[in-house]
Amino acid sequence: MKAIVVMFDSLNRRMLPGYGGLDVKAPNFERLAERTASFDQCYAGSMPCMPARRELHTGRYNFLHRSWGPLEPFDDSVPEMLKKSGVYTHMVTDHQHYWEDGGGTYHNRFNSYEFFRGQEGDLWKGHVADPTPPENLNPKHFLSRQDWINRQYLQDEADHPQTLTFDAGLQFMQTNLDEDRWLLHLETFDPHEPFFSYDRYREAYGAEGLEAEATFDWPSYRRVTESQAEAESARDAYMALVTMCDNSLGRVLDFMDEHRMWDDTLLIVCTDHGFLLGEHGWWGKSVMPWYDETIHTPLYVWDPRAGIRGERRNSLVQTIDVGPTLLDYFDLERTPDMQGRSLADTVATDEPIRDAALFGAHGGHVNVTDGRYVYMRSSATLDNEPLFDYTLMPTHMRGRFTVEELRSAELVPGFDFTKGVPVLRIPAWALGNPAEFGTLLFDLENDPDQEDPLCDDELELRMAELLVGVMRSSDAPHDQFERLGLPVSGPVTAEHLLIRSQWPVIERSRVVAARRTDFPADAIIAATPVRELLQDEHRRELISDRIPAFRSEMFAGFVGADSLLVAAAAIPGVGLDQLEELEEELARVASASRP
Repeated sequence: MKAIVVMFDSLNRRMLPGYGGLDVKAPNFERLAERTASFDQCYAGSMPCMPARRELHTGRYNFLHRSWGPLEPFDDSVPEMLKKSGVYTHMVTDHQHYWEDGGGTYHNRFNSYEFFRGQEGDLWKGHVADPTPPENLNPKHFLSRQDWINRQYLQDEADHPQTLTFDAGLQFMQTNLDEDRWLLHLETFDPHEPFFSYDRYREAYGAEGLEAEATFDWPSYRRVTESQAEAESARDAYMALVTMCDNSLGRVLDFMDEHRMWDDTLLIVCTDHGFLLGEHGWWGKSVMPWYDETIHTPLYVWDPRAGIRGERRNSLVQTIDVGPTLLDYFDLERTPDMQGRSLADTVATDEPIRDAALFGAHGGHVNVTDGRYVYMRSSATLDNEPLFDYTLMPTHMRGRFTVEELRSAELVPGFDFTKGVPVLRIPAWALGNPAEFGTLLFDLENDPDQEDPLCDDELELRMAELLVGVMRSSDAPHDQFERLGLPVSGPVTAEHLLIRSQWPVIERSRVVAARRTDFPADAIIAATPVRELLQDEHRRELISDRIPAFRSEMFAGFVGADSLLVAAAAIPGVGLDQLEELEEELARVASASRP
């Protein structure tokens, strides 16, 4: 018995054939659907990248307890469990987050592993001199600087880390074709941004995107400010990269066909989450609510025990189910701490395994769906507090917790999954504030694009009860209930509902961002970096009074290289009228300061 997990990153299910995608050329995903059970109600859970991978290992949600981070000492790890039981486990990947501070404990759970460098802003090739990129609309931060350097070494598709990752996966399959009891985890970072691919893929999407005045293949996480043509060029670049992923997938399917591996090999093809490509007026993920395009994911499973191919499955499943499915396939029991369930019977007969799916990011909306309705619970107050990390591994994505953060740490009793081990409780911060969007409720059956949020007290009460039930069964920290305005114990009542009181916030958050074409190129808010504007005390006060988010040193530092127009697109509710007024006031200040 053998198992292969092929994992992509940021794969938007709506782009794929069989999931509504009509524009993307992906014949191998079509072929995959013909050979597997395709799941229509698969949801991610803990967001984004490394929290999702922690779920793959542990089979349980983690975003209620901590932010992005490594495996904890008390965590179960499915690859490690398999390894200890005699199943050989091997990982090949180009996902650079595995070798950063916030991901450093995952790969050693496997028997062996191979990494390939150069994705995104991977700190790979060292150039002291700044690169000279082409004219572009990509972000202006340290990751993009490194990306322009890395691209210089990826001019040949054969050298691309995605290609090398699939090369290595196929080599492992060839080397071990006649061996038994192994797991291959084959994972590429693509089609995560930047959407860098090659002419043979880009040319398939017409001339419009290719002839854009400036390269745009890395949208920042904010609302859309680009022109229609510019936005289409980024979308085309994403589709081209999906087609490149499709080509790599086809290599795996070819090998399985050639060597009759379908007879004894479990195949799971999945992603961690999706990506917004202008839907809801936003780019990216994480800073906005987890809309359907980002959280409702594609999943394909071939289980040779069931032999189901070319069929759809409608049961509600999640990322936390992948690990228990692998354990079951190799005749191992899941641990008591695992919330996920094996998909064996769901693949075979569409047997349901849950009534509710929980998802979200630490400090963001806490969300639940029953497969039809989606309830996105915001914090009850604007400060989005209290919020803590519970951990014994105090690292962020690309750094250690600071001394200042750790001075406030307390050792507190653990949870029902920490195996009697206490944990550190550390004050935390979130990327984005759910209170700026309010609590949202959608009916996916009648509103699949989530364009019309509902205000329905009876339905909200039912969904809030469902949410509280899953949170309690997850042993969520009491401070999470307090942050959301929900009861730790006892019934959920009408006094706990938020949508009606937050409706003005909900409507304000739907304001469309100003476009770059709304202002002349030399307008102050379009041409001057935020960092330069905020150096002047008068302008800093003027901007902060109009847009209070700029009082945050963290936010101002993060968007410092952007124009005010682009930076404001990351703030819900800031629209064209507000920026036009601010431009007039800044122009008056500039005029008054001239000699």
